[in-house]
Amino acid sequence: MPTLDVERELGRDGTRLVIGIDEVGRGALAGPVAVGLCVILADTVDPFPEGLRDSKLLSEPARERIAPLAGVWALDWSVGLAAAAEVDSLGIIACLGLAARRALIELHGRGIDIRNAAILLDGSHDWLNPALSAPLRVSTRVKADRDCASVAAASVLAKVHRDQIMIERDRMTPGYGWASNKGYGSSAHFAAIQELGATDFHRRSWLKEPGA
Repeated sequence: MPTLDVERELGRDGTRLVIGIDEVGRGALAGPVAVGLCVILADTVDPFPEGLRDSKLLSEPARERIAPLAGVWALDWSVGLAAAAEVDSLGIIACLGLAARRALIELHGRGIDIRNAAILLDGSHDWLNPALSAPLRVSTRVKADRDCASVAAASVLAKVHRDQIMIERDRMTPGYGWASNKGYGSSAHFAAIQELGATDFHRRSWLKEPGA
């Protein structure tokens, strides 16, 4: 179960805001990569939503139930995207930074003081600062999406947002099973690519199957 221990530790130097960041869709064959940002007060006393976990540990119905609650709990939040074609041209790591930068710009436009926030980034590698024109205060933490409530909330918000994109795209371009596989490489997805060919929604540089 996540806690707010790390977020409160980051706020002990007087920092007012913590922004938890997590990505989803990194390993998918189709669709965008999405990066979720969840802004909270470092000294928040508001309890986070009951049942909040890393999105990978939750069922789809549980994520859909918790996501709006997480959005209300957060001071603010956003999800940035980088398209499949951008992943092909720039690479996945650069696109994580690109998507996060877009989300940060959105938050900044709504008045969030991102320059003076503490950034809590899931993982061991700071892929965010290389994408920015000026560095932010980034702390990386392995399994932050499991242990830190702000990052868990970011993961759920990003996952539900991206899933909705994949479900809608499945209605527009049926046959690939995106409503169920969400763009990941299931055997049925590979079979559809072989039969129907790849689309502009696929990361073509990632496709290895015949007919891709």
